[in-house]
Amino acid sequence: MAKAYPKEFRDDVVAVARKGQAPLSQIAKDFGISEGTLSNWLKRADVQDGHRPGLTDAERVELRETKKRIRLLEQENEVLRRAAAYLSQANLPGK
Repeated sequence: MAKAYPKEFRDDVVAVARKGQAPLSQIAKDFGISEGTLSNWLKRADVQDGHRPGLTDAERVELRETKKRIRLLEQENEVLRRAAAYLSQANLPGK
């Protein structure tokens, strides 16, 4: 699994990279991260700031929770549907 960096560290690296005073490869090397990691951080920061389309972290969390809730409601609905079918069979005449 990838090493987790503190948010403050990521924000500082992104701020330095956005100044554009050095190439991204040099900034990544100076901070001890890969160029790909820095690129991902810059993309995520652009989404957070509204400069690029995409989901912010808060929207991503909300979407995950919403999908989880929908899955639970669908399961509950299926249980109720099966219970209704079972009970309707039990109430048929001749049984």
